[in-house]
Amino acid sequence: MRKVGVEEELWVVDPASRRAVPRAPQVLRLADDDVERELFRHQVEIHSDPSTDLDDVGRDLRAARSGAGRAAEGAGLAVVASAVAVLASEVDVVSDDDRYRDMVARYGDVARSAGTCGMHVHVDVDSDEEGVAVIDRIAPWLPVVLAVSTNSPFADGGDTSYASWRSEQWSRWPSAGPTDPFGDVAGYRAASRALVRSGAARDDAMLYFDARLAASYPTVEIRVADVATDLDDSLLVASLVRALVHTAAAGALPVVPWRSELLRAARWRAARHGLAGDLLHPARPDAEPVGAADVLSDVVDAVRDALDLAGDTDRVAEGVARVLRGTGATRQRAALERTGDLAGVVDDLVARTRDSWKEP
Repeated sequence: MRKVGVEEELWVVDPASRRAVPRAPQVLRLADDDVERELFRHQVEIHSDPSTDLDDVGRDLRAARSGAGRAAEGAGLAVVASAVAVLASEVDVVSDDDRYRDMVARYGDVARSAGTCGMHVHVDVDSDEEGVAVIDRIAPWLPVVLAVSTNSPFADGGDTSYASWRSEQWSRWPSAGPTDPFGDVAGYRAASRALVRSGAARDDAMLYFDARLAASYPTVEIRVADVATDLDDSLLVASLVRALVHTAAAGALPVVPWRSELLRAARWRAARHGLAGDLLHPARPDAEPVGAADVLSDVVDAVRDALDLAGDTDRVAEGVARVLRGTGATRQRAALERTGDLAGVVDDLVARTRDSWKEP
């Protein structure tokens, strides 16, 4: 079975003000090398080692969250796994890196508003050729992954009316989002070079496709998901992504001729409602919305052999039942209803992020 690795971005939050604060350097000084800086000083990044066993991935993420969280606490701060800062951050401060400063200079407010926290899933592929074939096949299925992961209903002190506001913010990058079929590696490389030449991407690392060939690893990198507060949700997303990649690589995922405009529409519906509304069915590019539970059931059926092979069938069955009752966005809105204000939402996120690194 293919190895999986997961990267997660986390907010650095002042527990008193409940706002994201540009104090990541203090956290990084107290943390080990597994905690890394991000574009803004309000964030840190952690990752798992690649493994065929998602229990190992979960243990790695738990340990990495613990390392980041305890380092933050040592600086009088907290880390929060939420895809967008609930309350308006203090003034954005770019990390001390020439590349990051150049990104802000080139892209202006698009870059300055890019402070979001995603979850990136890497899945092994045998070659770039296999990777491009996978990217082309899974494109219509990725909005469902986004819908499962939605965890950013609030931003800058208000309710966005979206389940994933991160997805909407992130789509402002000129190189971000779904892609038309590349056909082969030559087509992928040609499109990538053209985007860099156009200025829409500074370099290959800024090719923010929903799915791309990773620059440093022999993997396909899936970049659609919100970071999850609860690690069980992270592992559900990782399970579904690996199963989609494996099924696509085997040629068993239907090849459906989607237009990129409809892929964006599918992505928007997933971001707008998560699993609380209808979705566009990945195998039916007719733009007729279908109930989320039915779509998710069909996705699981399409990748069932891969789930069985990986031993992930029970994990996904339990996870699907859980997120259909409510995604991360649902739990954030429930915290608002329970506590009465957005400060209470942040307190709930701080507590649930801390709970996520405890041993089960």
